[in-house]
Amino acid sequence: MRPALLPLASLLATAVLAATPARAVDTGAAAPLELHCGRLFEAREGRLLGPHTVSVREGRIAAMSAGIPAVSGAGAVDLRGHTCTPGWTDLHVHLEDQSGPQSYAEGFRLDPVDYAFRSVGYAEKTLLAGFTSVRDLGGEVAPHLRDAIAQGRVRGPRIFAAGKSIATTGGHADPTNGYNSLLSHLLGPPGPTEGVINSVEQARQAVRQRYKEGSDVIKITATGGVLSYARSGDAPQFTGDEIGAIVATARDYGYRVAAHAHGAEGMKRAVLAGVTSIEHGTYMDEEIIALMKRHGTWYVPTISAGRFVADKARIDGYFPEVVRPKAARIGALIQDTFARAYRAGVKIGFGTDMGVGPHGENAREFLYMVEAGMPAAAALQSATVRAAEVLGVDDQGTLEPGKRADIVAVPGDPLADIGVVMDVAFVMKDGVVYKAPGAAP
Repeated sequence: MRPALLPLASLLATAVLAATPARAVDTGAAAPLELHCGRLFEAREGRLLGPHTVSVREGRIAAMSAGIPAVSGAGAVDLRGHTCTPGWTDLHVHLEDQSGPQSYAEGFRLDPVDYAFRSVGYAEKTLLAGFTSVRDLGGEVAPHLRDAIAQGRVRGPRIFAAGKSIATTGGHADPTNGYNSLLSHLLGPPGPTEGVINSVEQARQAVRQRYKEGSDVIKITATGGVLSYARSGDAPQFTGDEIGAIVATARDYGYRVAAHAHGAEGMKRAVLAGVTSIEHGTYMDEEIIALMKRHGTWYVPTISAGRFVADKARIDGYFPEVVRPKAARIGALIQDTFARAYRAGVKIGFGTDMGVGPHGENAREFLYMVEAGMPAAAALQSATVRAAEVLGVDDQGTLEPGKRADIVAVPGDPLADIGVVMDVAFVMKDGVVYKAPGAAP
């Protein structure tokens, strides 16, 4: 894990990029458009409709009508060979970084501004892959990247940012894991400001610090993790009272809480404390499934990350030796856990943990979900209408008049062949077209 990032550095990166015409984004009002869709994915019921015309005005869906006009006028986009869906949401990404064999060493060599520059490219790849919104669950760059995108300075998805994850000493998000004793003594132990807590009072302080820093959501690491420089990947790392204090304080500020968790005991404590979602959930057992259904807790599985780390664990030197056995053991289980949770009726939202795997490959999660037994329509719902429910927003996730004009189009019929999600042809966010058939990227 690298040292805490300086917020000023990410602001500097976005300011520099804003001055670069090749990367700038038009901040003016989006032109009125009509999209002529060969099919339309109706996300609430999870079904395909026939040809439709979607009228877009001032960043919103103004009207929808069955059929396509015989004559297309100015401002019409021909998507007759495509299926239009609501823009997709990835509920678990980390846009400031992307793992690799050099990641651990880079934390000591690179400056915060380096990560900020990288995040801009990762954000654009994510948007062009069809993801018009993301929930960034842990990274100090994300709140500033969010603002730069919202201001039209760089291209990327709408970001719901957690900022620094909250951990316990030595826990999955302790930023000083892996430091030698000299460096640890020089820096001193991290505290709530750095997102590390060891009491109920410190738990409250850490949430308030995230509020001060402008977070949109709270992320906790309820158990050990795979890629942290620590031995355990599944041991519980908070007391129930500590999680309860985090959740209660988060509610005071209107925040929802996402809990990274692999082990059953950590999940149990998080669900009983009232978190909104469990991320990863590798060792979810029947007791946890029942608890999640009873409490209405969402599950964000991140199969992509599990498969990625399990695959890379086979390569000598890709991960440090303290990480490699966790990656091999835990990563291989997540898809099976997802299949059991889906069959049992747990509420599922779409998330990949990209930043572990390569940004821009987010849609591959759809393929893994279908491979594990979820119907394609339900998989698409998990990234549209269900994801909006997880976020607690009501202006996205469906194609309806008045909603944000976040629209993605893929060739053919994704319910018959989910693989077409890897070939996104059209991306619109807030009425602005970022990708269209035949247009240069």
